[in-house]
Amino acid sequence: MNNIKPWVSALRLRTLPLSVSGIIVGSCLAYYNGFFDVLIFVFALLATISLQILSNLANDYGDGIKGTDNENRIGPERAIQSGKISPKQMYTAIKINIFIVVFIVFLLILSAFGTHHLLYSLLFFVLGLICVYAAIKYTVGESAYGYRALGDIMVFLFFGLLSVLGTYFLFTKQLDHVLLLPACAIGLLSTGVLNLNNMRDIESDTASHKITMAVKLGLKRAKLYHSFLIISALILSLLFGILYYRSPINFVFIVVYIPLIKHLTVVLKTTEARLLDPQLKLLALSTFALSVLLGLGYIFQI
Repeated sequence: MNNIKPWVSALRLRTLPLSVSGIIVGSCLAYYNGFFDVLIFVFALLATISLQILSNLANDYGDGIKGTDNENRIGPERAIQSGKISPKQMYTAIKINIFIVVFIVFLLILSAFGTHHLLYSLLFFVLGLICVYAAIKYTVGESAYGYRALGDIMVFLFFGLLSVLGTYFLFTKQLDHVLLLPACAIGLLSTGVLNLNNMRDIESDTASHKITMAVKLGLKRAKLYHSFLIISALILSLLFGILYYRSPINFVFIVVYIPLIKHLTVVLKTTEARLLDPQLKLLALSTFALSVLLGLGYIFQI
């Protein structure tokens, strides 16, 4: 049991609900438009979860061997940092997880396109490989983009646009401009989670020469940037509800605005970076809740 606990911790299970938010939105809107397949939905969830786990393991490995995760870090102690998992063990786990991701992506593509739509299959297989590369290169290697303030744009693209639009396409074999607003909203909130994490770690990251957007901006301006991310997401999701109104239940997601606005108020008032840590869980779960309620609001009509 003692050998399992460090690995469970390294998986960072609390990050998984956020990672599937875009999958839920894309799937629900596909269902509303008359396209849905349980197998595609399940494999899309499994592929996303396995990619998030791969990213978590790779982040632990990359930050661990570079010394970024050290005693000055405010968040939860990481596996390599604690010494409970060696870099070699983590590297092996990463390789195993890559094979798992590729296998699940293959099953996802097969369930979505079968033996037809060869070009679509190739496209999504390439996208899957790009996702694997992006999950690893966030912190691993000398050219890790997470150390060059590029993590924010990557999260927006992968957790927002690609997650929502890609999932919808798997079901429908087509794209719809309707999806852009919720895709951007989920992407902005997901980017907010990363920015909040980077604001919390701003001092240790600066000392370790890890250049994040928060480090580049400084804590004060990073808070303004955070406000832009959250408020923009609220506006875009509300605009989506207005433009594509079908029934009052479409607006059920607005209840999530309450914790999000409260979250933003707390962030703006907080003067010490370490006090931001409790807000990570709130923002991540609020994003997940918004995705679920937004999606269900179009499946269940009054």
